[in-house]
Amino acid sequence: MSKAALELQGVERTFMQGEDELRIFRGANLSVQPGELVALVGPSGAGKSSLLHIAGLMEQPDAGEVEIGGIPCMGLSDSEKTRVRRTEVGFVYQAHHLLAEFSATENVVLPQLIAGVKRKEAVAVAERLLGRLGLEERLEHRPAQLSGGEQQRVAIARALANRPRLLLADEPTGNLDPKTSRGVFNEFVQLTRGEGVAALVATHNLDLAREMDRVVLLHEGLLVDGADIAGNQL
Repeated sequence: MSKAALELQGVERTFMQGEDELRIFRGANLSVQPGELVALVGPSGAGKSSLLHIAGLMEQPDAGEVEIGGIPCMGLSDSEKTRVRRTEVGFVYQAHHLLAEFSATENVVLPQLIAGVKRKEAVAVAERLLGRLGLEERLEHRPAQLSGGEQQRVAIARALANRPRLLLADEPTGNLDPKTSRGVFNEFVQLTRGEGVAALVATHNLDLAREMDRVVLLHEGLLVDGADIAGNQL
């Protein structure tokens, strides 16, 4: 069997809210297989963003293990976690976070250069990904010259540029109008599937969530199978 792209085992996390403890995760477990697209749903404040931060090794849980590609990561040093994030994980956020002074192509090239890819190869990868997202005529445009949907497409290409094993997306179309959101989401799913990348996508949009391979619900600190979200209610 292939190693899971992401494995969360018994993840626990508690925050202090004044003098009270707020237990966000109570032994959360999740397995995302290679090439699988999983939607993460749940009410606002349930901890979806925190879960993605833990899965992406940006936040340390109080207990539990995070495995990426079968590698246990909680015992790694900070520099080792940084290496795993750079080579194995891609991130897409609600806000695109593009670098304003660089073109679309340069925004996708930069993370590859940081990872040690030669510039010629990095440019070829950037142009291929941006072309697949319908931006072949916008390669030299800077973010301010792009629409909101185009900016988010560039952010998606950037997240996939280093061929990660796992893509983590936090409300990737949440800032877009419904029509643009649908178009960007469809291209996101198509490109992610085409690249063979596993994805865990936090979203409030159940219509979009149902188009993914599987839905998991973050409920009272646990991750539960969302197969019964076939109707209109959580």
